[in-house]
Amino acid sequence: MLINGYDEDPVVAGEELMALPGFWAACLMWMCESDDEHDAPLPELFGVDGADVDAAAEVLMNEEAWPAFRIPFADDHTVVVVHANHPDDAGIEYFVTHADWGRHGYLATVDGHYAGPGLAWRELIHIAHTPDPAAPGVQNPHARLLLLLPTLGDQDTPAEAVDVVAEALLWARVPAGEARRLAGRMLDHPLFAAAQWVMPAPEKLIGSDEIFDGILVCGAHHSPRCGIRLGQGITREQNDRLARALGTWPA
Repeated sequence: MLINGYDEDPVVAGEELMALPGFWAACLMWMCESDDEHDAPLPELFGVDGADVDAAAEVLMNEEAWPAFRIPFADDHTVVVVHANHPDDAGIEYFVTHADWGRHGYLATVDGHYAGPGLAWRELIHIAHTPDPAAPGVQNPHARLLLLLPTLGDQDTPAEAVDVVAEALLWARVPAGEARRLAGRMLDHPLFAAAQWVMPAPEKLIGSDEIFDGILVCGAHHSPRCGIRLGQGITREQNDRLARALGTWPA
């Protein structure tokens, strides 16, 4: 069993797939769609050809081996990206997990009944740049950012985010002349609208004197984090550790 909760599913470690020539195009082309039918993103914009993209997409959508990408970050937390290739309802699931938790903290789902956004920009960039070399999974900050980017929806995403994403695309061997244009499209993709993220008032749980705070909540109704703390069923100490790991609570 690679991931708790997927005991009966054919989940496999997918990190080695990132070496496939068409991997990043297969993962990200859908975020670069344009309303102009003459300006559709082509594999060549990612520096690869269509055959490479098709080969990578076939592996990513394998119903008999679901690729999972682990993104370990501070204090033993991990974001997991699972290509849940159910025969009739395939999708991509994003969640935070920790060995001490009884259940996952869900971020987003990309499928026919999408749910998101799952991360604010400040959380995404913090996770991307706080790898845990001692844990299995993706360690490169550029790769981590690109894997997490589909979960983003934040009205306060700064203007310089285009340059940050473009730098990651350059690392992924997107041609220099296309990286910034593709980055702009990806940050303006239509799946998750730009949402408001706020720090809620401290919450006292029923029957408890403990106060839970420090973790952002999302204003978008389709988000799993709409008015709900990311970590459910965890202790105050675990909540504070998660808040610090997300970069939203003082160290």
